[in-house]
Amino acid sequence: MPERILIVGGAGFIGSCLAIGLKKLHPEWQIICLDNLRRRGSELNLPRLKSCGIEFVYGDIRTAADLDPVALNADCIIDCAAEPSVLAGFSSPQYVLQTNLLGTVNVLELARQTGASLLFLSTSRVYPIASVKSVKLLELPNRFAIAPEQTLPGISELGISEDFPLKGHRSLYGATKLASELLIEEYREAYNVSAIINRCGLITGAWQMGKVDQGVCGLWVAAHYFQKSLSYIGFGGSGKQVRDLLHVEDLLRLVNYQLEHFAEFDGEVFNVGGGVSNSLSLVETTDLCQKITGKSISINPVLEERAGDIPIFITDSSRVMEKTGWRPVIGPEAALQDIYDWIAANEVVLSSIL
Repeated sequence: MPERILIVGGAGFIGSCLAIGLKKLHPEWQIICLDNLRRRGSELNLPRLKSCGIEFVYGDIRTAADLDPVALNADCIIDCAAEPSVLAGFSSPQYVLQTNLLGTVNVLELARQTGASLLFLSTSRVYPIASVKSVKLLELPNRFAIAPEQTLPGISELGISEDFPLKGHRSLYGATKLASELLIEEYREAYNVSAIINRCGLITGAWQMGKVDQGVCGLWVAAHYFQKSLSYIGFGGSGKQVRDLLHVEDLLRLVNYQLEHFAEFDGEVFNVGGGVSNSLSLVETTDLCQKITGKSISINPVLEERAGDIPIFITDSSRVMEKTGWRPVIGPEAALQDIYDWIAANEVVLSSIL
């Protein structure tokens, strides 16, 4: 059982929620959050961390000197630090590569020097774009759905499992995360760094500063709340593209279980998502946002897809559920309601960010 945890990317949405949640579950644990505060809105999490007795260190995982093994000596490192945008890889490749790849090397070096275990948050974007787009689909009135008959391995009506093929291009973001997974495996073998990898899909909940390229649920609720227009981009402008969503509190429960049983899952790679029952199309998300906010907004169809766009991703988390007994319990409507309540309670400070 760890007693001292370092969370890199600890002032971001996932990092701060995990830090605060773990501290509430284990008041005796010492939790340190390191972050470069690059993402707008992450600064709002600093008072939240402080009020829970969580230490904050300003630092950047791209800079090895910021990861001082004496000052940051922890039993376990949780790596939530990433440039999580697929689109960013097409506009600012250097930052994506340095943060998501060089950053992983620096974190692994810290783990090697301190003997810390590593819980790494990877992404569903490690799966190749062309293969994901070749999944046979059904077009329903409000969404795409995975067809019963498929030719590729690792795909079923439950979604995409860990057995889905990895050959092909996947965006610079996806490539840096898959390369990080490979480096973690090498550090496990060469230096006995204990590690668990969670390939997460769409994580959502309060305190996510949603943008067009990342954090779509937060973006959608905020646009309805503040009466801003949106677009259905690509796939004929239908809004039928689908993602499964996982509330960050559900992720917290899994991470806590993994930390408490780390040796049991050392070396495992898990797909972690909400699954079919927690999936939404953009059209369905709009309907829920209208119901929750009582407001309608204009949504413009854009026929052309953006680079890296895919029509559907649903996570098959059967493996992690079978091995841990964990299950997501917060459904899509409750997740969107949580975001709405947070915006309503913090409207003044969030209006300039969201």
